[in-house]
Order: sequence, then C-alpha cells, then structure tokens
Amino acid sequence: MKAIRIHTLGAPEVLTLEDTPRPEPKAGEVLIRVKAASVNPVDYKIRSGQFMKGKIPLPTTLGRDVAGLIEAVGPGVTTFKTGDEVYAFLAAESGGYAEFAVAKENEVAPKPASLDFVQAAAIPLAAETAWQALFDHGQLKAGETVLIHGAGGGVGHLAVQFAKAKGARVIATASGADVELVRKLGADEVIDYKAKPFDQAMREVDLVIDLIGGETQTKSWKVLKDGGRMVSTLQPPSQEEAQRKHAQAKVFMAEAHAEQLREIGQLIDQGKVRVVISGTLPLAQAKEAHEQMEHEHTQGKLVLTVA
Repeated sequence: MKAIRIHTLGAPEVLTLEDTPRPEPKAGEVLIRVKAASVNPVDYKIRSGQFMKGKIPLPTTLGRDVAGLIEAVGPGVTTFKTGDEVYAFLAAESGGYAEFAVAKENEVAPKPASLDFVQAAAIPLAAETAWQALFDHGQLKAGETVLIHGAGGGVGHLAVQFAKAKGARVIATASGADVELVRKLGADEVIDYKAKPFDQAMREVDLVIDLIGGETQTKSWKVLKDGGRMVSTLQPPSQEEAQRKHAQAKVFMAEAHAEQLREIGQLIDQGKVRVVISGTLPLAQAKEAHEQMEHEHTQGKLVLTVA
C-alpha cells in the first residue's frame, strides 16, 4: 500500500510517499480502507520533534483522523463488518496518512450519514478534544458561560457548537478573519483578540477552554469567576492562580472513545454541528499540507484525500 512515512524528524521534506506492507488487524482491531485523513497541529509537532520526541519509533506514519470503509475485522470484533462506513480517532502508533490503517474497535464509530468521507475525516481528534475539554474535564452545564480561545481553529469551531448544543452561553476569541465564521457557528459573543483585549471585555466566566496557551492563558485568570474551571490542551495552568481563585485547572490530551464519536455523529446528523474544511490535498501532497498547517492561517480543518 501507499503511505506517507517519516524516517527522521525535521522539516516537512522528511515526509515521503512509500510502498509499505498492508497492516493486518489483530484481536479487537479493524482494518480501514482510508478514503480521507485529516491533518492536525499535533502531526507537525511530532514530525518536527516538538512533541513526543523519542516516544514514537521511527520510521512511522503520522495521522490520527481517518474516514473510510471497513476492509477486514480481527478476532472478537462484533461492532463492525466488512464494507461499513466509519470514522476513527487512531492511537498514536497507528498512522492515518495511508491507504489502509488499523484501529482498535473502541476508536471507531459509524460515519455520520450526512457527511462525506472528507468531512468525516476532519471530525474525530478535534471533536473528541473539544468534547472532553468541555464536558469530561470542564464539567460544562446548561446555562453556564464558557470562554473558548482559538475558536476559529479545528478544535475551537467544534467546541463552540458543542457548547451551544448543550445550552451554554459561549464567548469566543478569534482572529479577525474568523470572527464572522465563529458568530455564524452560534457564539453569543466573538472578540477579535487583536483588536480588543479580551480580558477587558468580560468577567465571571464559569469555564475557560484554552487552545492557545502562553499569555492568553495567563490573562484568562482575570476573567474566570471564583470557583471556576480552566482546561488547556497545551500547557498546565498555574496551580498557584487556581488556588487563589478556588478554581479547578488542568491540562489534558484527548483519548479515543467510540461512544463519544457516536454521540457527536448524532449531533451532526441532527444538523446541530457542522465541520469547516479549510482545504483538501491528495495524500502525495502531505508535505504541502504540513507547510500550510504550520505556517499559514487555516480556518477549520485541512484534509488529505486518499485514492
């Protein structure tokens, strides 16, 4: 099969298209014929050595999101059969930039019927990250106010929609180019962070979802209510500030949960959530996709199509 592999860490040029053996599913696994795979910031961070350096054996195939067809099932798999249309959030050791990918049964869910494969491939990692930030770690409830930073990105634009679907009031920060999109996705208030300091525009939010880190996270303490919650996907929030605010604060990495993908799929098919695709490129142009993701502003998700 064809796959994009890296043999060393470095610039996008280390991504090469190669012929590799097709994987076979073991017990509790399925083999997916990949139709599309999305590109996430974690991919270029791994490729460049910024993240998980030394923890992922080389050579390897990147890619955590795929959509496609079940090609084969391993022993013990009962949820899926050959030909089923699915989408999946792959484990770190399973690469999605390939014609075939292996996934554990609990990483896979039926593809939302209203989406094509490109749209579906853009969902899993970003959606489960947003979901877990809001509900598993952030404990967001209907009627509460959540501040979502980076709301125009892959995770952020889904977080806005999930929070609204669950009855929360959503304040979002975004770049000027993304303000109108985020407003259309349902945010109650959108702040262009370059034009207006967000920490001067609000107070007393129940939950902060930090998808930016750095100074943005630091300033967010000013707007968090006493006893509130802060959840980051990038860096541990200050426990000193958390104590001062009697707040809960944590950083986390998303994990695959098929049941969450199923629930997310239902919201999508009900028309309550949509995915924004910034662009598509063929699998062979993964290098160009990484260059775009790493150095250009992207709105929503970037997806690789697999013939």
